[in-house]
Amino acid sequence: MNYFFERCRAIALACLLLAATAIPALAGPFEDAIAKFANDDFSDTDEAVGIIASSGNPQAFAIISALQEGRLFADPDSKKVYLTGTDGKSADAATGAAVAEVPASAAAVRLNNRLRRNIESALGGLTLMSPDPAKRIASAQSVFKSHEAALLPVIDAALEKETNKAARTAFAEARAAILLYKEDATEAEKIESIAIIKSRGDQDALALLTSLPPDQTLGVTRTAASAITAIKSRQTLWSISQNAWYGLSLGSVLLLAAIGLAITFGVMGVINMAHGEMVMIGAYVTFVVQDVIRTSYPGLFDYSLLMAVPLAFLVAGILGIIIERTIIRFLYGRPLETLLATWGLSLVLQQAVRTMFGPTNREVGNPSWMSGAFELGQITITYNRLWILCFTLAVFVILLAMLRYTSMGLEMRAVTQNRRMAASMGIATSRVDALTFGLGSGIAGIAGALFTQTNAYVTLTVFDFENSAKVMVMLILGGTGRLYGAFLGAAVYMVLEDYFSKLSPTFWQFGIGLEPVAGAVLGKIAILVLIILFIQKRPRGLFALKGRAIEA
Repeated sequence: MNYFFERCRAIALACLLLAATAIPALAGPFEDAIAKFANDDFSDTDEAVGIIASSGNPQAFAIISALQEGRLFADPDSKKVYLTGTDGKSADAATGAAVAEVPASAAAVRLNNRLRRNIESALGGLTLMSPDPAKRIASAQSVFKSHEAALLPVIDAALEKETNKAARTAFAEARAAILLYKEDATEAEKIESIAIIKSRGDQDALALLTSLPPDQTLGVTRTAASAITAIKSRQTLWSISQNAWYGLSLGSVLLLAAIGLAITFGVMGVINMAHGEMVMIGAYVTFVVQDVIRTSYPGLFDYSLLMAVPLAFLVAGILGIIIERTIIRFLYGRPLETLLATWGLSLVLQQAVRTMFGPTNREVGNPSWMSGAFELGQITITYNRLWILCFTLAVFVILLAMLRYTSMGLEMRAVTQNRRMAASMGIATSRVDALTFGLGSGIAGIAGALFTQTNAYVTLTVFDFENSAKVMVMLILGGTGRLYGAFLGAAVYMVLEDYFSKLSPTFWQFGIGLEPVAGAVLGKIAILVLIILFIQKRPRGLFALKGRAIEA
């Protein structure tokens, strides 16, 4: 029974479309077709739907939509037809002119099941003829997946009139999908359709080709098999590109944290175990800024991140200077005690934040310009990751310029290369230490502000032990104390980790001997093994510091 109704719907739609293309004389005046709704006859209503759907009138979609939703009213006496909008306003269906109210003598146009099916088909055809290119493309994509043979006439008609390049491509792909599954299509038409579908090259195209019925000619079968192989190869390349993008975008925030730690360790030789708490403070500063804006200045929410980033830098930077002046300066030359002190400080900072904000998650949001995504080929790029990467690169470039062209940068480079010689040249190394620790902490605060844009909430463990370990690995790869090293180490680590996580099932199939644990865990094991081998070969990283250090 369902098959019978589907065939009826398809035949009815084909008749409607042929009325638009092959027999335009049957259309008649648009106003006369609308008047047929007032006859209260199912046949007249059906005829009116066909004429209106094929008329090309801009009112056609609104009229048939109103008919489907019971918002079309007809007055049998005056033969006038009215439609009411979703906003409650009424208009004359023939002219589109607004009316004060629908006359009391007008009644809703009646429908039966056959009419409802025909109306649904007519609306589908009208969407293909929509003045909005986006709607036309979306409708063509739907036809591509359904490959309904009855829609071929309207696709041909739409393709003939289409001027938008993207829409023409979508219509051509939809037409190819229909012909590929059409029983009476010739072998040449199907082979040409396979070529069009192959050029599309996405997962929908692959699904369409792999589900092709087996009763095809030898030429069609071979062409389809070749296209499937080509699409799979292309998708492998796109998958690698997508993984690389994910790795770089995820590593951009960690890069900021790594830069801060690289500066601190490079100048002061101190591994700050409370560095992750500086990231946490930057995240909570962003929450506070957004909370104040939400409650008092909601119109400024799109600027909340632009306000939060410098504030996070200042708050975390000032706190870093205070920590250096009160704790770190008394522990230079005692690395174990420094590790214990900063670890204890991290616990104190976590408890202080828990006391101020509570243990529950705090909601943060994305500004409108950081929401949404776009497609680049078959890669999905979200705006928040893109902007975070841009922020990271901007901070990196500013830091490079500061180290190269400012007196503070010159003093930092001098202390990094040879602290004793720098002190003998009159550089106040204690002041450089304090400002360096503040700078590293401030950059970590910026990382925390940006980290909030990758999650919907802020927690006390926003920068947990796993992320801290990743930052340390990035520094090991790139070489401690070098910005270039931190940058390259972050990029290499995140890309390789994501890549090996995807390949871990393959590792197991080739019998590496690791127990069959989760793929992500196996990927981390693989990358850590490579890092151990790397450290044995290059213990000072890819960009080791060069200079005649007296204390070395």
